[in-house]
Amino acid sequence: MDQDWEERMAALWDRFDDYAETEEGGARLRSDVDALVAELPEGSPLGLFEQGCAWDSTGDSDKAVPLYREALEKGLADISPDKARQTKIQLASSLRNTGRAEEGVALLTPELLAPSDELDDAVRAFLALCLSDLGRDREALALVLGALAPHLPRYQRSTANYARLLVEPGAHPGA
Repeated sequence: MDQDWEERMAALWDRFDDYAETEEGGARLRSDVDALVAELPEGSPLGLFEQGCAWDSTGDSDKAVPLYREALEKGLADISPDKARQTKIQLASSLRNTGRAEEGVALLTPELLAPSDELDDAVRAFLALCLSDLGRDREALALVLGALAPHLPRYQRSTANYARLLVEPGAHPGA
């Protein structure tokens, strides 16, 4: 990846709030992303990821889904494992937004076993949202509490245990 290009794309996203939450603002954001993506080789997984982000960020999850999928299929993980994990999180969110939460669960569940990084809590948060949409609220709550527990100044062990007990077969949460 070209560091200058990455910095310019990051600067564009840093200005996200400058784009009004209107159809025109969204179109301008997508146009600015497209202009930077045009500097990459055609079909670049990184460009597809950024274009998916632009559609997603402007409320068009349905248009983001195929771009995210294509970015992963074309080897985004080889270019940027971090962006590939971001893509999976964002794709799962977009799938949920388009009524396909089960696909989001299938996509994020393996990420629970992936090497740990700064996106672990985000994986759990979006997996919990997908699970909740499927009526699996106890599992969702267990994930969220499990992610929250290490950040608490006190009661970390208790919170983690209660999270586990929410989904452990035959367990009683009051135990």
